[in-house]
Amino acid sequence: MATVTNPRTDDSALSRRAFLSVSAAAGGGMLLALSIPQDADAAVALASSESHPEKDAALNAYVTIAADNTVTIMSKIPEIGQGIKTSLPMIVAEELDAKWSDVHIVQAPLDKVFGMQFAGGSFSTPMNWDLQRRMGAAARAMLITAAALEWKVPESDITTSQGKVLAKDGRSLTYGQLAAKAVKVIPPDMSKLLLKDPKNYELVGKSVGGIDSPKIVVGQPLFGIDVNVPGMRYAVFQKCPVFGGKVVSANLDEVKARPGVLNVFIVPVVASTGLPDGMAMGLQSGVAIVASSWWQANKALETLKVVWDEGPVASQSSAGFAAKAQELSTQVPHKVIRTDGDPKGAMAGAAKVIEAAYSYPFVAHSPLEPMNTTASVVDGKVQIWSPTQYPALGRTLTAKTLGIPEDAITINVTRCGGGFGRRLGSDFMVEAAMIAKLQGEPVKLLWNRNQDLQHEFYRPGGFHYFKAGLDAQGQLIAFTDHYIGYANGPKASNSADLAPAEFPAKYVKNLELSTSTMQLGVPTGPMRAPGSNAHAFVFQSFLDEVAHAAGKDPLQHLIDLYAEERVAPPPPAKGPPGGGPFGNLGPPFSGKRAQGVLEQVRDTSGWGKRQLPSGTGMGVAFYYSHLGYFAEVVQASVAPADGTIKVDKIWVVGDVGSVIINPTGALNQCQGAVIDGISQALGQQITINRGRVAQTFPEYPLLRMYQAPQVEVNFRLTPFPPTGLGEPALPPVIPALCNAIFAATGKRIRKLPIDTRQLKT
Repeated sequence: MATVTNPRTDDSALSRRAFLSVSAAAGGGMLLALSIPQDADAAVALASSESHPEKDAALNAYVTIAADNTVTIMSKIPEIGQGIKTSLPMIVAEELDAKWSDVHIVQAPLDKVFGMQFAGGSFSTPMNWDLQRRMGAAARAMLITAAALEWKVPESDITTSQGKVLAKDGRSLTYGQLAAKAVKVIPPDMSKLLLKDPKNYELVGKSVGGIDSPKIVVGQPLFGIDVNVPGMRYAVFQKCPVFGGKVVSANLDEVKARPGVLNVFIVPVVASTGLPDGMAMGLQSGVAIVASSWWQANKALETLKVVWDEGPVASQSSAGFAAKAQELSTQVPHKVIRTDGDPKGAMAGAAKVIEAAYSYPFVAHSPLEPMNTTASVVDGKVQIWSPTQYPALGRTLTAKTLGIPEDAITINVTRCGGGFGRRLGSDFMVEAAMIAKLQGEPVKLLWNRNQDLQHEFYRPGGFHYFKAGLDAQGQLIAFTDHYIGYANGPKASNSADLAPAEFPAKYVKNLELSTSTMQLGVPTGPMRAPGSNAHAFVFQSFLDEVAHAAGKDPLQHLIDLYAEERVAPPPPAKGPPGGGPFGNLGPPFSGKRAQGVLEQVRDTSGWGKRQLPSGTGMGVAFYYSHLGYFAEVVQASVAPADGTIKVDKIWVVGDVGSVIINPTGALNQCQGAVIDGISQALGQQITINRGRVAQTFPEYPLLRMYQAPQVEVNFRLTPFPPTGLGEPALPPVIPALCNAIFAATGKRIRKLPIDTRQLKT
């Protein structure tokens, strides 16, 4: 049975302006709408005000209790494999005291009543934790009030448990029996709701299987690729291999004569947004092939011949960028983004100076399900079924592209077969809508694997030129980084900036972070732990170099650097996709929490205590991103004959607050993030040659099952609100692996992906 405590109301975004509305549900049940107006200072900024017109609308969530005791919970956040469709309803069910077997979960369509609906930045939990708790608590309170009126007893004599309301005298009613009466109850004051003490949780904190998993394992249709609507045709869309190129002419009649092909036409460019901002990438010029089956449409691509106007991006290449970065590294930086103390003077007086140049390539997301969308355009009304992480942006771009109002577009959100940030973009949604409009029939657009790889927005590459100064005692007294990245005009390319608070900022008295940029026409955007997945590699690898140069243990060196009493802690990193602050989603960075996970991973991994064979080493790294603190140790072996790397085991310790909502989902997210990072380090790269991607899908390696290491995950619970897990476990694993390789071979990895040839002895 549940006990309750008074909730926190001081800093909560759920102010006295929050209110409930109730109505009768079909079958005599209860429909509960919880409305929470957004506070301006708590709003999370998205790509632009134009792309999120409902930013000032109320945030709503819905619970329906039917007469048969079924509790239906609407899941407003897109499910991309992060388990949010299970974990958020668990929070509601916990506070409601519902029986989990009675809970039915429905994926919500895009609707302004739900407020912000996007999956990205690991924000689903911190944005919705308090909201979901109060949604369940409000429904429970109304059921208790209804029972008290029915039985004519004080509410204090009533408790709840497992979908029932219980009186002291032994009487009981199910939620379904009370639902119709609860509709008539005056909704509670949201600021005075009683929430459970976490020590009394019965569901939250317990391992629960994914709500869709039974359907997935037997192949029931859930994903965008499974959508089938009456009269639907199939389409492929071929764009210029050079980003931003346009169609000049094509052999349309020849392709149209292919078996099963119904139509072939040129889709003109629509400058609703345009390259190179990946998230806001709209419709590009190309050729659409519409057929009776997708196989026929894709097969017809083999005979398609297009004359392209490739445009200015055709002059760009990865080799050219590398040469330009080397040139810029010898020049005065374009911009100094942070200066503390006197870094030049301290460096000049240092007893030892360490210098190193690091670089990393463009990387593709490569989700399992290729980009796809089904669209129907009838009488100016658009229906879209799409596996999207960001349905609101897709609706906005579609409206601009088709020249119709947003309220004429319905977005049905399907389950996503992976996303990792790629489905925050909406280009595939806009393409499907335009092709359906021009065809005059419902169309399912499905990209093939090469299109999926070669028409991405990519994790941007970058170049870092580090210098560190040590005093005679081996203390880090000076630190500089000249970061050379990419820009589009005066602004850094999407996800290609460097935060002024990047560690070790504020933890070294004399520090300078500076940037220079190269103009880029290749679209870039957020990828799992955007920015962090690249910067963690270079900063944490170089700090490992600094520790060895100082004659210090690398793990203890990090613990010492995070001594919180030295200076004020840095502020949190960037907010969700497109920029913007965290607002009050989480507390500021804490050096003590960083030290805590480092100390725990030291103990769980047996750091410094293991007898390792020749050619085997252990490396460590820590990183803070998306409100999560993660320290990781990698043990890896290197074969001297050919430099082959075997990742033996990885130890992970994470601090994401006071509770792990669903341990099964949390374990999956951490293990998946770690394997994703290892895959990036061991071979993934996108090379630009003459403005186009050089790799085809078979040439882009993904980690195979036999290569996957053992990953041991532990969580350090701390008294802070729970935060997300989809991203923060990834960044530390790449430098930890590279540092382990150094420990095994004495050779530094300063460029990704790792070239095993340099490891041969």
